[in-house]
Amino acid sequence: MRITSNMYYKNIYGDGNALLSKNLFDVNKQIASGLKIQYAKDDIRTFTETMRLDNEIATLGQVKQSVQSAFKVSDQTDAVLGEFETSMNRTRTLLLNAANGTNSETSLDAIAQELRSIEGHLKSLANTSINGQYLFSGSAVDVKPIDDDGTYLGNDAKLKAFTGSKTSQQYNISGDELFLGEKKLVKREVTTNVVQTNLLAGYPALQTATDNTGSLLSGNSTIREMMGDTDNVIDNVNFKHFFYIRGTNSGGDSFEQKISMRDDDKIDDLLNQIGNLYGNTPEVDVVNVKLGGNGQIIVEDKIQGSSKIDFHMVGAVDFSGGLAADVTNIDDLGVGETNFNKIMLATSTATNPNLHVKEFIKSSLAPADGVAATNAIEGTIYDRTEFARDGAKLYSTTPQIIKGTNALATAATKISEVASGATLDGKSFNLEGIDVNGNAYSAQIDFATAGSTFTVGGNTYDIFNVESPRVAVAADEMTYKQFTDVINMVVTGNLPAAAPGSSAQYDSAIETADLGGRTFLSYDGKIQFEEMNVGNTNARMALYDVNSGDFSTPPSVMTFNTNNAITVRDPKTDFFKTLDEIITSVENYKLYPDSSSGNIRSVGIENAIAMMDDLQDHVFRAHSQVGTQTNSLNTTLQRTELLEISSMSLRSSVIDTDLAEASLTLAKLNTNYQAMLSTVGKISQLSLVNYL
Repeated sequence: MRITSNMYYKNIYGDGNALLSKNLFDVNKQIASGLKIQYAKDDIRTFTETMRLDNEIATLGQVKQSVQSAFKVSDQTDAVLGEFETSMNRTRTLLLNAANGTNSETSLDAIAQELRSIEGHLKSLANTSINGQYLFSGSAVDVKPIDDDGTYLGNDAKLKAFTGSKTSQQYNISGDELFLGEKKLVKREVTTNVVQTNLLAGYPALQTATDNTGSLLSGNSTIREMMGDTDNVIDNVNFKHFFYIRGTNSGGDSFEQKISMRDDDKIDDLLNQIGNLYGNTPEVDVVNVKLGGNGQIIVEDKIQGSSKIDFHMVGAVDFSGGLAADVTNIDDLGVGETNFNKIMLATSTATNPNLHVKEFIKSSLAPADGVAATNAIEGTIYDRTEFARDGAKLYSTTPQIIKGTNALATAATKISEVASGATLDGKSFNLEGIDVNGNAYSAQIDFATAGSTFTVGGNTYDIFNVESPRVAVAADEMTYKQFTDVINMVVTGNLPAAAPGSSAQYDSAIETADLGGRTFLSYDGKIQFEEMNVGNTNARMALYDVNSGDFSTPPSVMTFNTNNAITVRDPKTDFFKTLDEIITSVENYKLYPDSSSGNIRSVGIENAIAMMDDLQDHVFRAHSQVGTQTNSLNTTLQRTELLEISSMSLRSSVIDTDLAEASLTLAKLNTNYQAMLSTVGKISQLSLVNYL
């Protein structure tokens, strides 16, 4: 076979040169780019692994950025709560100083002034922001969480940082949880606020050999010593003293009971019977009922985490020997005298100066205008009190609490979830007062399974549901929104065009009423009315069960506004409201609850210390949660950084060029290329004869 120049070029130079050139190009490209491949076609396995690692590194970068931002917020929250606790410790120290009975009013004023300054500082801390975003507003980071009056304006949203695929970590604590949260381990405690003393101590002629001559009462004191007498004869046969007790037990069920007692019965006997009304048995006590140092009756719930117990009591004795104290309707006690000294000195101006009515609880609330018992003694009123008024607002004092969960009711809550008893069918409530136009009104809201209605001005209107078909709502299905819509229509004077009215007329009346005012549940579960576009409202309102005050009928199934015992401890926290009550007790110079002067609903400094302990414990728990979140975020950040470095190293090993290896390969290929060129040159110089 004859060897041609074409064969020589193709076999020796052409193919070898192309392969070497490609290899040289590839190595030079790896050295220049630092990457083993440029395109997926270069190496499918390497490309796929690289893309997976790129995605992992990008995800870790997002996690790192998210966690870093969250850590800054959580760490700052941790620092703020640390300063919060320092200020609270100072507050408790000042309260302990104030509880020293040797303090003058000037000293207490100075303590109160410092407490108010601490209160201002705590509000400032509560409104801490980072880069214009508030720490304690939940997700409403652009809303200042605490208003000047201590009201929380944020929400309860939990902010979470992205920490990986389908994982997240909370990094905030909302003001709803911090300032309005719930302490599940706290036992509710309430107290009366009228100081009770031995009424016989000042009248030696009334005392017997067995009487206590001291002014203080104890559980071993007699009912006669607490209620008084007009002679020195102890009647141990007849029931002379009557106590009208109303309240709510731990389960949210209301009760009322008249207890009859003799002269020589002990106060401890009365306290035991009160405990029985709450459900105490010989085997198990569900509440503790005791007498305070100044004769106040204290009821403590032994069930943790319940905010439902309530208490009200009125005592009565007829010194004439009649039955004026033994009544079924408590309004009948309104003709009596509350001041025992006036009875003894014969200076009483009461209709029945021999009827001694003993108040155990007083409130600044007065009976509502238009309520039947306008002449009743204030202390006998329990749940017919007029809503308090502040400018354009009317507001109640009693939160609506769901029996099953202890949660505060909302607009969507069914009233049956709060009310006592199995059903609201057949129950009725009176709504009385003055509307925004200055006109007196008297309405009745009737709950019925067949369809609930309300009656005002002689006309009865259906209360429509929101489902289809539109019919009068069943008793146990009515929500607070539907209930407050009725109140709003009555108080603003905007009623449906016809009775019982159509759903369209009903909806139109609601819309018109909403333009004049709004009735709603506040953040703490209390019914409020606010007239629109006015500085002060003319409206007045009282809302109560039709059975209120009548001990011959079942007890009120619900209370909306009460002259009740003062709350000392409660699982539900309202931080700045409680702090204000604490400071007020110092400003009023009161060691114990005492309605005789100042703010008659003041808890007293001794109770304020216990309340402060609860607040500190609540904030400490929140701080612990924030500390845990901060540590968790820090750990996540460190782990993310390690994973990021590890992933980048692994990616480098997969895709990055080993420059030393590539340089050696390049040198090797250059040598081969030079050798090939040298060989080609030598062969090209041979003649055909020599070649053959």
